[in-house]
Parts: sequence; C-alpha cells; structure tokens
Amino acid sequence: MEVSRRSLCSHPSYKFNRQSNMNLQIDQLIQHLDALPKQGRQLVAVVGAPGAGKSTLSEAVVEHLRQSGRKVQLVPMDGFHLDNGILNARGLFARKGAPQTFDAAGFLSLVQRLVKGEEVIAPTFDRMHDLSIAGAVEVPADVELLVLEGNYLLLDQPIWRELKQYWDLSIYLDVPLDELERRLIQRWLDHGLDPEAAVARARGNDLVNAQLVVEHSQPADVTLQNY
Repeated sequence: MEVSRRSLCSHPSYKFNRQSNMNLQIDQLIQHLDALPKQGRQLVAVVGAPGAGKSTLSEAVVEHLRQSGRKVQLVPMDGFHLDNGILNARGLFARKGAPQTFDAAGFLSLVQRLVKGEEVIAPTFDRMHDLSIAGAVEVPADVELLVLEGNYLLLDQPIWRELKQYWDLSIYLDVPLDELERRLIQRWLDHGLDPEAAVARARGNDLVNAQLVVEHSQPADVTLQNY
C-alpha cells in the first residue's frame, strides 16, 4: 500500500440533523469507500471533537460493511490513553483526553503496522473502569478495511500530523461548540454527576479539547455536519 494521502473527494460537506436517517449517512460514506482504489488494506479515519458522534457513526458503518460481506475492523484511538498513574505523576489527570494524555508515538507506530497489511494486536479503552486494556483488539491479516476513530487523527501538531498521510479517506464530524457543550454535559449527567459537576467537567476539560479539534484539525476529505 502506497504511504501517501489519496484524497479522492473535493471536500464535500453533508448536513444531517439529529432526526436524519443513519442509513443516509452510511450510504453517503459507502459511495466514497467504493471509490477508493482496491489495492491493499484501506484505512478510514473518522475524526471529530468529543461528543461529535464518532463512535456511533463508526460502529454503524462497520456493522453495515460486515453485513455486506466486507472484512472490516474498528480500531479506536482511545486505547492509547496513558494510565491514570502516569497522568497523576505528570500532573495531567485533570486534562485526561487532551493530546498530551495519549501515547501519540505508540498510536502512530500502530498505524504504520496496520498499513502494511499484517496481523496486529491493539489496545482498547474500558470506559467503565477508566483504563486502557492491552491486547484487546485483534486485526487479522486478511482485514481489508479499517475504520479508525478518534479526536486527533487530523490534528496539526507534532506526531499527530504524521497520521494524515496514511488515511485513504478521512471523515470529519462537524458539530457547533454550543451543541457539543450540551451533549458533553448530558454525558456527565448520564454518568451520575450532579448538574454543577457535569458543567464543570464539560467546560473545564472536554470543551477545551473540543475547541482544539475544531480549530487545529487538518482538512478532511469529507465533512458531515452531524447535528
């Protein structure tokens, strides 16, 4: 597989509100996937701020492709969270989820191995226990399409910016900051925090990370206005 950015789209943008049919989103993306060169393993990046809906869309696309007979695997970036012990030692626990709280070099190495088409074992992130689990995601050598999802897959910062050259297709989920704030506060409420604590967590860290993604991501091949 050639290690280069193969942008086959002229940066199209589609807008879907919360009531739109998920199948319509998937159909639009499948059209772009079908236009990719059928050579080697393909890597698709789904990018967006916290709360943009990356996991929901990625899981739906992967399930659709599997049902159609494609050999596809989802690989989340979140498995490369640094352990809480390391974050506490570095004074970074309060900023968990920021770029500096991930093993960016380790994730880049994983992507470089994935591009080669070999079997790869990757970590995942256990949200219930708030920690990464090594060796939890198996990517067999015969997997032809990988969907990678994460906040910083197009981030224009050292190490992170090197990832873009490996994406055969990149998809950015665009959501206004005020809508992200609403979703992120609700996420913390759903985790059992009281309203004051939920607002503090969302505004003190999540929205800071969201603004970084919005303002410092490199252009994607496809943009979905996911609100």
